Amino acid sequence: MKRPDSHVWVVGTFDTKADELFYLAGLIRDAGLPVTTVDVSTRSHAHQADVSASEVAGWHPEGVSAAMAHCDRGQAVAAMSTALTHLVKTKQAKGVIGGMIGIGGSGGASLIAPAMHSLPFGMPKLLVSTVASGNVSPYVDIYDVMMLYPVTDLAGLNRLSRHILANAAHAMVGMVSYTFLPDQHDDLPALALTMFGVTTPCVQMVAAGLQESFDCQVFHANGAGGRTLEALARAGLLRAIIDITTTEVGQHLVGGVCDAGPQRLEAASVLGLPWIGSLGALDMINFGPRATVPQKFDHRLFHVHNAQFTLMRSTAEELERAGREIAQRLNQSPGIVRLLMPMHGLSALDAPGQPFHDPLANQALFDAIGQHFVETETHTLERVQAHINDPEFAATVINNVQAMRSVLL
Repeated sequence: MKRPDSHVWVVGTFDTKADELFYLAGLIRDAGLPVTTVDVSTRSHAHQADVSASEVAGWHPEGVSAAMAHCDRGQAVAAMSTALTHLVKTKQAKGVIGGMIGIGGSGGASLIAPAMHSLPFGMPKLLVSTVASGNVSPYVDIYDVMMLYPVTDLAGLNRLSRHILANAAHAMVGMVSYTFLPDQHDDLPALALTMFGVTTPCVQMVAAGLQESFDCQVFHANGAGGRTLEALARAGLLRAIIDITTTEVGQHLVGGVCDAGPQRLEAASVLGLPWIGSLGALDMINFGPRATVPQKFDHRLFHVHNAQFTLMRSTAEELERAGREIAQRLNQSPGIVRLLMPMHGLSALDAPGQPFHDPLANQALFDAIGQHFVETETHTLERVQAHINDPEFAATVINNVQAMRSVLL
């Protein structure tokens, strides 16, 4: 099934990569799709593309000169990126963009990626770049951006680059030409659930208990997962948050690698989405390989999860701070809040007999929440006499969700 009549945007710096960009555009047009070429050059005023560089620059809040008059290339690229993002947001809102493909090196990728991030989740986005062979997180971030490594540099067409760029063009044709066919469950209210490996049993039981009535979307609470959840909430794509695993709050406070940033819990505290959650995996702070753990923590209790991840047991002081932070953020919510405390443990690693078993440290968390969480008609705190991975705890979560069924459906 084809999408409505909208254009594939082919974006890049036409002053240095015109051959490659016109090659991509031609292949996509030959496949029967309309194309708009967009020039984001910062040093050229040539009008080779459908949308010229000066026209793109005109979308900068401070005008054309903000993006075209910089002597410093880095500043020029950042300004042009801002202009392109404003342009894309406006045109996408009018329904004229069906997908975007861009090419570039590190500069081009950093320029184009933010504009791709402004497109809706699910809209095709493909970035061909020489940086795709390395760390792509600055370009992909939490969005559904596909990246392709061109093998040769983007410095003219050759037998290899033509083949790989053709693959990129035809991939865009396939994504734009055929829409995803919704499943019958796609009409169900979307719930976001947060999970770590150490809270998997709980989340699996909760999802199984709710899947007939809700579309359960599980997010790995590894930093990127929490930021993705918050972004989907801001986009209006979630009906409620089932936040079993709030470890990212503790990670942010202590400096762990699974840090979702200061905006974690904003779906509840700012947007007021219904929130039912717990304290999963707050007993740990995550780092990379053992050798990467900051030296100041050398005296702490560690568990080597695998060669790439080292877990550090949270102290009572850290848990007290996390409890206070969670309570204060949730207190700000104008919506429904149900905070469930698993009094017998926060993760698979702090169960009796496990390396992180420390009831006294956990009690500091519970006490802090009890002291700072403000109960109201819509904000409730429940102490559940179970471990977070016990069936009894999962049943409590399910019962709380079902009690709000009339609000969520």
